[in-house]
Amino acid sequence: MVALRFNEKINQRDLDGLAELMTDDHTFIDNSGEITKGKDVMKEGWREFFESYPDYRNIFTSVTVKNNVVVMVGYSTCSNKPLDGPSIWT
Repeated sequence: MVALRFNEKINQRDLDGLAELMTDDHTFIDNSGEITKGKDVMKEGWREFFESYPDYRNIFTSVTVKNNVVVMVGYSTCSNKPLDGPSIWT
């Protein structure tokens, strides 16, 4: 499943691996609702994120797929407190 592979690349801080999983029109929506579009823009965004938060990791406690929508429930760990704690990803 691409969503799980994508998360593995985040946890490994594998920028090239992430880029391989993105389409050219990749769309990222953060938890505040801000939308970022484009593979090149997101590759740079992840590079900056990895530099800023090197200890950030996601842990999923459940993964559900329904009607081509993947919902992952779990939590993030990070020394930056706003990024540390429970979350839901789709």
